[in-house]
Amino acid sequence: MGVLEYIANFCTITTSTNNKKKSMQTVEIKVKMDCDGCERRVKNSVKHMKGVKSVEVIRKQSKVIVNGYVDPNRVLKRIKSTGKRAEFWPYVPYNVVYYPHAPQAYDKRAPAGMVKNVPQAFLAPNATEEKFAQLFSDDNPSACSIM
Repeated sequence: MGVLEYIANFCTITTSTNNKKKSMQTVEIKVKMDCDGCERRVKNSVKHMKGVKSVEVIRKQSKVIVNGYVDPNRVLKRIKSTGKRAEFWPYVPYNVVYYPHAPQAYDKRAPAGMVKNVPQAFLAPNATEEKFAQLFSDDNPSACSIM
């Protein structure tokens, strides 16, 4: 039986298809939309893509949220094909960023409670001065471990 299986492997035609299953993703994109027509055009362009489960448009924040098994770059390209200027959502919540007033992090056009996602706003991985700053807390004077 082993010889027949060995010969059968040579006789079968195999096609190498790349069947990688995309993972479920949430893609957030900033798109400038002025009216209901713009909103409808952007939503309809993304809604019919393969793998899209839901599309949410928040016109007040100029934000489009797409959930599904999609490639983020393909979603961005599809939205740009409508003629709108689009980019990935550049903002993060204010409380996630360690230095929200860092240069280039504050954006007055950002939605309330959000700042730009820039590397200068995050804590460096080897920041030892922060460890010492926590030893001397103004909020809790009895927390000082040296006294």
